[in-house]
Amino acid sequence: MAHSTPTPSRRAFLGGVIGTALAAGLTSCAGGGGTREVSFHQSKPEAIPYFGDLLADFNQQAPSIRAVHDTSSGLSAGFARGNPPDLGCLNYNYEIVRFQERGAFSDLANIAGEARIDPSIQNLIDQYPTYPGRTSVIPYSMMAAAVLYNQEIFAEHDLEVPTTYSELLEVCGTLEEAGVTPIYSTFADPWTVSQGLVDYSVGGTVEVAEFFEELRALGPDAGPDAEVSFSRTLREPLEQMLEIAAYSQPGAASRGYGDGNVAFARGEAAMYLQGPWALGEITTINPDAQIGIFPLPMTENPEDLKVRVNLDLALWVPEASNAQEPARELLRYLIQPEIADAYNRDNLAFGVREDAPAVEDPRLQDLQSYVDRAAFYQGVSQAIPRTIPFENYAQGIVTGQSLEATLRTLDEDWARLARR
Repeated sequence: MAHSTPTPSRRAFLGGVIGTALAAGLTSCAGGGGTREVSFHQSKPEAIPYFGDLLADFNQQAPSIRAVHDTSSGLSAGFARGNPPDLGCLNYNYEIVRFQERGAFSDLANIAGEARIDPSIQNLIDQYPTYPGRTSVIPYSMMAAAVLYNQEIFAEHDLEVPTTYSELLEVCGTLEEAGVTPIYSTFADPWTVSQGLVDYSVGGTVEVAEFFEELRALGPDAGPDAEVSFSRTLREPLEQMLEIAAYSQPGAASRGYGDGNVAFARGEAAMYLQGPWALGEITTINPDAQIGIFPLPMTENPEDLKVRVNLDLALWVPEASNAQEPARELLRYLIQPEIADAYNRDNLAFGVREDAPAVEDPRLQDLQSYVDRAAFYQGVSQAIPRTIPFENYAQGIVTGQSLEATLRTLDEDWARLARR
């Protein structure tokens, strides 16, 4: 995703923001003498330079606190040693949830009111296991992902954006007959399959949050033959997914994410199942690319259309941190509307506050109405622990492995974890 270095005017603006926000807290810190260090863990590659600039401005205006940018530490090792980062700002998925549900994060309830999180977005946190009586995580940034499409190719072939599954297949068939690759797929990178084809296909037909709630309620009784299982619930949408995948370019199994960005930027396919994080590279390759975006239709009812979202960044402070107050001061700085809104605008993300501004990038504006009415879901890939190799299973399915056998294996993996 795109990032930018603060201009002098922006630096002056940030300085004013920090000074106003931190005056009271920093005065009390400074009274003790010396500088208090706070480690800030943010390892999302595209955003490292952006947050580096923010921390530089924070440190300039907050001499009693020194924020150190940690981009490489292993979270599990840090928590195991009792030396985790003081403030985390990471993607919110099941890897973070496992710390949250065990009480490893401190209570941020006294700050949550200042963040003014939209209830529909707070619900994304509440869909996963939480620690009773605590506000452990504060959402910071949300990504909405759907099908990227080449508007020029669609116009050239008089195609409308499909809103039903049959219309989607018809569009793919028309393009194929015209000698145009309908979909560019990058099966060599497993994550692109799981977050794209799999998440979009399942989320377009299944109530993902309800499915996982019912699955977790089974506890050790989960398995392929249980009343609720991956085998029963995901089979049909994944069969549809394989129909869609068949419209990919030849050699998709050997093409990766970078290949997809280049090919789509060059107009080598009409559609690309990637998130907005790909737009920066696509635009760099072809600044004139005319790109639109639409939810993958999986039913015959346009009212069922939803977009795949994930909390791209969420903030938390570990219980084991020895810099609780400085960490909270940095957190308060980051959630200020002037800072958070600028980050989301520059990084093609959606804001999470009740009064967050609409996206400005025209390529994402077609998704705004879905976000506004909470017509979205968290991808199934985000709710499965990393100890289960779900991305590899997704890759295997689209490259020829048995769907039935893979889902049975997935059920058995889940049941094994549930019994521990």
